[in-house]
Amino acid sequence: MAAQGGGPGNNICSSLRLYVQALRQTPQRVRKRMLARWSPAEELNRVRLRSGADMKRKLEWYDLVALGLGGMLGVGVFVTTGEVALKLSGPAVFISYILAGVAALLSSLCYTEFSVEIPVAGGAFSYLRITFGEFVGCFGGANILMEYVLSNAAVARSFTEYMCRGVFGEKSPNLWRIEVEGLWEGYNMLDFPAVALVALLTLSLCHGTKESCWLNLVMTLFHVLFFGFVIVAGFWNGSPKNLVEPDGLIPFGVRGVVDGAARVYFSYIGYDSVSTMAEEIKNPSKSLPIGIAGSVLVVSALYCLMALALCAMTPYNEISESASYSLAFQKIVGWEWASNVVGAGASLGIVASLLVAMLGQARYLCVIGRTRLVPYWFAKVHPSTGTPLNATIFLGICTASIALFTELEIVIEMISIGTLLVFYLVANALVYYRYVMKGSSSHPIATLLFLLLLSILSLGFSLSWKLLKVSEERWWWLALLGGASIIITAIFHYWVVLPSHINNINDHQYHCDHQSTITQSSVAAAAASSNINWAVPFMPWPAAASVFLNIFLMTTLKKKSFQRFGICSSLITLFYVLYGVHSTYSAEEDQVLEGDHLDHHQTIADGHLHANSDIQQIIKVEVN
Repeated sequence: MAAQGGGPGNNICSSLRLYVQALRQTPQRVRKRMLARWSPAEELNRVRLRSGADMKRKLEWYDLVALGLGGMLGVGVFVTTGEVALKLSGPAVFISYILAGVAALLSSLCYTEFSVEIPVAGGAFSYLRITFGEFVGCFGGANILMEYVLSNAAVARSFTEYMCRGVFGEKSPNLWRIEVEGLWEGYNMLDFPAVALVALLTLSLCHGTKESCWLNLVMTLFHVLFFGFVIVAGFWNGSPKNLVEPDGLIPFGVRGVVDGAARVYFSYIGYDSVSTMAEEIKNPSKSLPIGIAGSVLVVSALYCLMALALCAMTPYNEISESASYSLAFQKIVGWEWASNVVGAGASLGIVASLLVAMLGQARYLCVIGRTRLVPYWFAKVHPSTGTPLNATIFLGICTASIALFTELEIVIEMISIGTLLVFYLVANALVYYRYVMKGSSSHPIATLLFLLLLSILSLGFSLSWKLLKVSEERWWWLALLGGASIIITAIFHYWVVLPSHINNINDHQYHCDHQSTITQSSVAAAAASSNINWAVPFMPWPAAASVFLNIFLMTTLKKKSFQRFGICSSLITLFYVLYGVHSTYSAEEDQVLEGDHLDHHQTIADGHLHANSDIQQIIKVEVN
């Protein structure tokens, strides 16, 4: 009995000793694991099965378009358009939205090819882990997950403000909040309506993905109709003269238009959530390109029309910095009730964007849990609902806790840079994955050198744009660095991309000539190397432009963003060194995963069967 009584204490001591021993091996384990990569086939099969149950494939392409629209059509256009028109772009703010839309489209194309090639729920985390290894995947995944939680908390708190001021006409945005004495300034206004909203959406997401998508679809339809009302009313009551008076279309010059594009770009963030739905789509190869790229194009068109409508109603120098649309309708048109309509429409957009973001963040954490970088409990998928229940509830609690205490301005300062960094990494990863890992290129060093030089030149261009005064010297540096970026991309295209493309054509011709000799044991390899369903056209130019633009956008952020990013990055690295690397080392190197061997053999067999079916379909298409 005495021995049994001392059991728990002995177990704790034994666990501590094992952990101390593991810490002593940290350098060796980091070297072993930080560049460890999984193949796409393992990610799709062996890793996915660790969730216990599959997510249910119920979504169609229109669900994805609605999710993309819901994720992006938040309050950003109402908050930023007036400020950018007044201070940076003037009536040319719609051109700023076009430039920002192009940048968003380029990043979305990179996400689209990855999501079609590797249709898993991990999004950028999975793409980076497969391409650059475990540490880069962990770093990128943790950053995007942190951005999701913080931005969702900010959106939830802004819902209270819009409901309070826009819908019910209250003067103070804190009227529905409770002030608590004794708490720090900035954390003492408790926002229970924001908590209630997060709790309701969390329950909806736990119930089922398809049901949540239907809810988003309904809200998005009403939100698009609301945008249509603002656009039509703005053009009906506006005048084309306001687009060129009093100082012309571009009163602040080209620099103002470009700086305005960097400011409004954050209104486009949200399309990446669609890529995390890849495991729940009936036909990923066809639906994902439509859902991701299609939603970005629709949002770009709506944002440009909204900006034009505002500037048509009011001369740019008379636009209000805050509540610009509401005040434009009140002063110019005389519609006092318009502020309530704008407030209601913005509130609806907040709920839709919050729903989509919470949908995406849970799937990120679920897939990170599959890799054991965080506790395995987060990876579990509920067998009846097909949703990552544990991850959804945990992140809902985290989001609600931050939204309850933290002021909006504090949260906003901590977001944006992590998202841009992940977009930058995904663009780099696509180039390396296509031409080194997947393609037949024998130049991995040349590819990495190209990406490094492109990043350095992009950073030099961006800093010159930001720091140097307008002068002949400034334009000389911009022309030199921009031209060098184009030249090295052209050299890479000629030296690496064209030979790789020719080799792929020869390989495809070889497979066509020898289809009768393809055996079942080689089917999976042939299917993996011959075709993909969708690919970014004109590569590597779109990915290179995405790298350039994301670096440029990062340099527009404030100093505080980089300071907080440095702190968060240090914490992420510390977490990986103290926990993540040891957890994955035990799981992958020591083979302690229960039933993983059986799952591995089973999925290999399943993979051959699926590949055989795919090859047969390819042969049928070619014969026809």
